[in-house]
Amino acid sequence: MTEKKSTLQEAREEVAVRYFRLVDAADPAILDLFTDDAQMFFPKFGIATGKDQIAAFAQGFAREISSIQHDIPGLTVISSGNFVVTEGSVRGATGSGAAFPDGESSYGLFCNVFEFEDERIKRLHIYEDPDFAGTHTEGVAWGKSVRDTLTTP
Repeated sequence: MTEKKSTLQEAREEVAVRYFRLVDAADPAILDLFTDDAQMFFPKFGIATGKDQIAAFAQGFAREISSIQHDIPGLTVISSGNFVVTEGSVRGATGSGAAFPDGESSYGLFCNVFEFEDERIKRLHIYEDPDFAGTHTEGVAWGKSVRDTLTTP
């Protein structure tokens, strides 16, 4: 049985997708999608509260990433109540020119959980490995040894 989406749910899903388009364009209008007291979480960064802190995160992120492109047509979007969850993939280049993902230790996969107040983002928690280029070798080393063990007959 398919559940009919409300107009508000559809609008929230559209805002979530627009968020990715604005991230990809490095468009400061992205802040207009958030409530004034919004909260955002990103691994290794922590929690930003309010548009000023979210803007500071975005500026720091822009210094580390020279280009980013989310696979918007390939997004999985699930919504219920005040929440929209997106799962997808991303590719791009770091500020040092390293392309990501590398397919060996970085895969460019993410999951975002948006909570809405009306049609604006009240809370956004981003679950993504911030090691876009696979340069955090200590963490990669244990993972590679486990993978090698699992694939060796």
